[in-house]
Amino acid sequence: MPRQIKNNVTQRLSIMNERLTIAKNIKLMREASNYTQENVASFLGIKRSTYSNYETGERELPLSCMEKLADLYGCDAYLMYEENPNVIESMLATAFRVDNLSSSDMEQIAAFKRVVKNSLMMDTMLSK
Repeated sequence: MPRQIKNNVTQRLSIMNERLTIAKNIKLMREASNYTQENVASFLGIKRSTYSNYETGERELPLSCMEKLADLYGCDAYLMYEENPNVIESMLATAFRVDNLSSSDMEQIAAFKRVVKNSLMMDTMLSK
């Protein structure tokens, strides 16, 4: 197989694996937080079917949605790429579990978690 074709195949497989990792992680975080796909889709301002496609890996999760989800789940966006089950397990242990939240409630939770995450990051940077 010519090198260029092999590189293209390798790159596409890598992108597919990345998309599936993100899909698995966002589903785990959603379920650990006791949110429905409808809750999360409404929070993101998209249709439930679109969000469902992100969770199955059929569609690539846009960066803007990834950032909003990171705020909602109180983690850094890069952790959605994480494949280490220990890291994922520690993220899930801090999930905020509440039923019957509105989009507005979820926005407030995400804003609060963003403040906490940024505060912790500043503390870490200042302690160095």
